[in-house]
Amino acid sequence: MALKARALYSFQSENKEEISIQENEELVIFSENSLDGWLQGQNSRGETGLFPASYVEILRSRSGSNYTDCSSSPAGSPGHDFYTAPANPSISYQGSFEDDDDDDWDDWDDACTVVEEPRSAPGTNGHPSPSLQYPAAYDHHQHAGYRPKPALERQDSMSSSKRGSVVGRNLNRFSCFVRSGVEAFILGDVPLMSKIAETYCIEMGSKGPQWKPNPHPFICSVEDPTKQTKFKGIKSYISYKLTPSNINSPVYRRYKHFDWLYNRLLHKFNVISVPHLPEKQATGRFEEDFIEKRKRRLILWMDHMTSHPVLSQYEGFQHFLCCRDQKQWKLGKRRAEKDEMVGASFLLTIQIPTEHQDLQDVEDRVDAFKAFSKKMDDSVLQLTNVASELVRKHVGGFRKEFQKLGNAFQAISHSFHMDPPYSLDALNNAISHTGKTYETVGEMFAEQPKNDLFLMLDTLSLYQGLLSNFPDIIHLQKGAFAKVKESQRMSDEGRMDQEEADGIRKRCRVVGFALQAEMNHFHERRVADFKRMMQSYLKQQIMFYQRVSQQLEKTLRMYDNL
Repeated sequence: MALKARALYSFQSENKEEISIQENEELVIFSENSLDGWLQGQNSRGETGLFPASYVEILRSRSGSNYTDCSSSPAGSPGHDFYTAPANPSISYQGSFEDDDDDDWDDWDDACTVVEEPRSAPGTNGHPSPSLQYPAAYDHHQHAGYRPKPALERQDSMSSSKRGSVVGRNLNRFSCFVRSGVEAFILGDVPLMSKIAETYCIEMGSKGPQWKPNPHPFICSVEDPTKQTKFKGIKSYISYKLTPSNINSPVYRRYKHFDWLYNRLLHKFNVISVPHLPEKQATGRFEEDFIEKRKRRLILWMDHMTSHPVLSQYEGFQHFLCCRDQKQWKLGKRRAEKDEMVGASFLLTIQIPTEHQDLQDVEDRVDAFKAFSKKMDDSVLQLTNVASELVRKHVGGFRKEFQKLGNAFQAISHSFHMDPPYSLDALNNAISHTGKTYETVGEMFAEQPKNDLFLMLDTLSLYQGLLSNFPDIIHLQKGAFAKVKESQRMSDEGRMDQEEADGIRKRCRVVGFALQAEMNHFHERRVADFKRMMQSYLKQQIMFYQRVSQQLEKTLRMYDNL
């Protein structure tokens, strides 16, 4: 039966399945059972579609309702009740992880991702699929404007119909904040597990909160990309040899295995900037240049993974690096896909220091990092464009210009042979050699980007991905800040128990410590990576111009004995 409702907040639709609603607009609700926090209805303009359940109040007569009286809500009006539709417990969604047929694992192509179109499946425990959690985490060239279907987006805080506090409904304004499950964690709607097997500690360092280092640090090499075939040559793929230093026993992984791991990381760690994988390529996957480029970027990706105190200890990552038995691989793959400590529940695994941090100080620190990361993102993009253009000139323009100069010198030499009585072979040969030298210099310019600019572009690409993750992560923290401020205001007004407000503040500290630890880790890696990048570039530049100088000096000496 259709119900009348009123919009508490404005909502702007972002795809064809949603409709926009305006604050105080009258709506028609087709069913009070929400689909993961989304209701279907009609706005005052006659448009039909989905909108967030937490953005509306359903209006009903007091005599026919058993719901909370509207007087408890600031948005309520006499004669109506405030109601937010609970999530239908019989409806659950997730990506195709658990539904993957393991028998087809070896049949996936490099061009296919582990996560395809999400479909209904039980046992998601109210957490988002990785493809829903961080749309920005995919290659921005291939996924520009990508946004998942709203019917599949999770709004974990709405899954608990027993919660009576207005704050759970009144502050539900941050779509990313809601979908990630962090809102549910802040409000205390994420159930505590009876036993949490994994813990990740944050400790206070000289520059603030930091992740506790991995007690067993290691590195992992990525080597020997090898083309292999199956089904009597019908299917081809590239495998990479991975050798973790802590076991020194190699495993062989295809890109699809990296892709599976990457999606598990996105699914689990909602407050960590997971490094992006190298981009996919529809054609030319077996060309030498592409294979070499992917290998270089997988090396950088692996270096960042092993250096992160949290990601490096993740059981799924360890399974990816160490498992050599096919049967054990499938068991570990299923275990990782059924991991319950993901998304909002992952926050339950974080142990924070007891030191007090002023909320405003933390917010100021986050704002400073937000401004820094935006500026760095812009400058990284600028340097990427300049370096890419320089590569193009090295391969094309510079080589062509030096070839032209070399050909011109050769033409002079040939002309001097035209009048034999006055021809001086030593001079002719020296000029001819000069022309060949500049042709060689042109080829040296064309080859040089492989030694310096490629590494620079690889590093910049990695940081473009890392930086693109932070707006969503910072948005989670901003949502937590807003919840704390609103809950304290409501407590001061007597509309919320102080104990409940204190619980919200306490859980906000967990998110704040995690973000600060991630910020500190990012800065630590940034210093090391850009130092290495700049040193390598300058050393290679010096070596390059020394080789050019040697070629020119050798040619110059040919004129000494004329």
